Amino acid sequence: MMGKTVSSEENAKLTKWLKSKRQEKGHTMRSLAQVLGTPHSFIGKIENQERRLDVIEFVRYCIALEADPHEALSLLKAD
Repeated sequence: MMGKTVSSEENAKLTKWLKSKRQEKGHTMRSLAQVLGTPHSFIGKIENQERRLDVIEFVRYCIALEADPHEALSLLKAD
């Protein structure tokens, strides 16, 4: 049986990638949250692995970062 995905190695890779993309684009948690129309705590919970993204949220997050979601997914597939 699979364990909780929020604390999985795959989620850690994904959140690390999202955080690096946010920083590359020069966004703070607050500025990215403003683009997404969410509270800044949402970004913090994602990056601290307290919450995971569903597929739609992930795609919207990538669009806000102008990042290719396929790039992140390929990191998960690589292992």
